[in-house]
Amino acid sequence: MLDRLLEWDKELFLFFNGLHTPWLDPVMLFFTETFVWLPLYLLLLYLVIRDYKKDCWVPLLGITITILLCDQITSGFMKPFFARLRPSQEPSLSGLIHLVDGYKGGMYGFASSHAANTLGTATFFTLLFRPTKPWITWLYLWAFAMTYTRLYLGVHYPGDILAGGVIGITCGWGGYAVQSALMARVEKKRTPPLL
Repeated sequence: MLDRLLEWDKELFLFFNGLHTPWLDPVMLFFTETFVWLPLYLLLLYLVIRDYKKDCWVPLLGITITILLCDQITSGFMKPFFARLRPSQEPSLSGLIHLVDGYKGGMYGFASSHAANTLGTATFFTLLFRPTKPWITWLYLWAFAMTYTRLYLGVHYPGDILAGGVIGITCGWGGYAVQSALMARVEKKRTPPLL
């Protein structure tokens, strides 16, 4: 059964990776870079500082926990443990996949830390800001676009992205839960006791 799932994963990857055009290659390579999204990260930082003021350290701690968990689970534990070669590193796929400018990523790809980090970030900030900023759910569009670049560039299977996405959403919920519990304690300490 596992062999069949891996075969489907490979077939689905080849389908998505085959949907490429020369003009899109540099765009996908550009958008997969973390630094490109620095303005978005600065906007999120600004919103946290503006809305939470002196308590901004609480949600900042929550998003830090989210990203640390996402990164350590995927890159620190899963990639070396499962040691599943990225499609770009898989000898049996050599010549069958579309690579851009020789970009191959690291050796192992399960699970995708890009998917975990972006979906973790989208989940955390959606939970944090949705009551006052419904537009924040558009972060999921950014996260899905980021994860698609990994298929396009040939460095992740769909299964890598699915697993990374589940981890990211779970860690986003976890980071938000820690943030909420800590914020409740901060607000409780600030409230004067009833006489």
